[in-house]
Amino acid sequence: MAESGVEVLCVGTELLLGDILNGNARWIAEQLAALGLPHYRQTVVGDNKDRLVSAVREASQRCRVLVTTGGLGPTPDDLTTDALAAAFETPLEERPELWLEIQRKLSAGGRPVAPSNRSQAFLPRGAEVLPNPKGSAPGMIWSPRPDFTILTFPGVPSEMQAMWTETAVPWLQAHGGATGIFVSRQLRFSGLGESDLAEQVADLLASTNPTVAPYASLGDVKLRLTACASSADAAAQMLVPLEAELRRRTGDHCYGVDEDSLASVVISLLKQQDQSLAVAESCTGGALAAALTAVAGSSSVFQGGVIAYSNAVKQGLLGVSTDLLMTHGAVSQPVVEAMARGARERLNCDWAIAVSGIAGPGGGSAEKPVGLVHLALAGPHGCEAWVHRFGERRGRAAIQRLSVIRGLDRLRLRLLAQV
Repeated sequence: MAESGVEVLCVGTELLLGDILNGNARWIAEQLAALGLPHYRQTVVGDNKDRLVSAVREASQRCRVLVTTGGLGPTPDDLTTDALAAAFETPLEERPELWLEIQRKLSAGGRPVAPSNRSQAFLPRGAEVLPNPKGSAPGMIWSPRPDFTILTFPGVPSEMQAMWTETAVPWLQAHGGATGIFVSRQLRFSGLGESDLAEQVADLLASTNPTVAPYASLGDVKLRLTACASSADAAAQMLVPLEAELRRRTGDHCYGVDEDSLASVVISLLKQQDQSLAVAESCTGGALAAALTAVAGSSSVFQGGVIAYSNAVKQGLLGVSTDLLMTHGAVSQPVVEAMARGARERLNCDWAIAVSGIAGPGGGSAEKPVGLVHLALAGPHGCEAWVHRFGERRGRAAIQRLSVIRGLDRLRLRLLAQV
């Protein structure tokens, strides 16, 4: 008898080679948790029919529902449907209505309908169609035996997600064996290390429902709050006092929730205060401006910036004096302050962030090693500067990213102080 649970099987040699990040598995795992479905195992198998057959048969002995992604296309290496049929010794049957639908979709996009596309119209005998509203590859819902059901999805994330929402969710809610409804919320923190945060909330980490779990990434720490109840509203209400307590303990270190970013929070605060921002960047090469402009609606407060990589640009566009550059060097507090003041004045903004540093891997010295970054913030009440030593071992990309994070966080804290 199969266990009550869901497994995920992702198909594709490109996943095993690392050519593609397996974001589908993560997304499906989040959706299963939200539905309250127990999920104990994920498997990745390459484009090999024998190995797929073996993986499916093994999963059928452990779980109640198997969710697959990938391998539903028309090319010879798209083997998922064939392998599933073979695993349970079931013949494939053509569905004429599917073939007509596939032809309609492909011809509407102006693409020629290759004969190989016809293979997508074949499903195991007894399988139900899982419609694909965004692509040509249909999925299926198939129970090859009473206690085991397979749901198949293409590997294209947008297609898989649409199919999941429109068809799979209602089926899983009715037949998946949910133990309750899970609701999660993610709190985001800056300026606080994972170990420091864990110490501050150590007693809450032991909670069983709701639970608190820490996650760390470069320059960013997160706490995932999860509650399980009989309804989504009840689970969400369980998180309210927990979030309030976490915010009380961590203060301004908590900068946002869920999909918030430091850039989106800064943009929101600027809008609330009817203020504007410019940037002057050297070692980050435009990454700070890119983070800001990635936020929809940022144009209402973000004026623009100067990528002042050379001293000539620092002088010509930002008004940094030759004396400062000669005396202190481009990576120094006096120069980065002058960059910030110059950007604020010349772009006529309330605030300006400036950054200059040595991102490496070369260019460092004993006095100014790789990882040394100077930041400055010019605003209505003057100019402040900070120095960070991120260390050369982090690498160039990490040093640049940390510079962006620290710059945005400095401005966030100053804007909060004005509220």
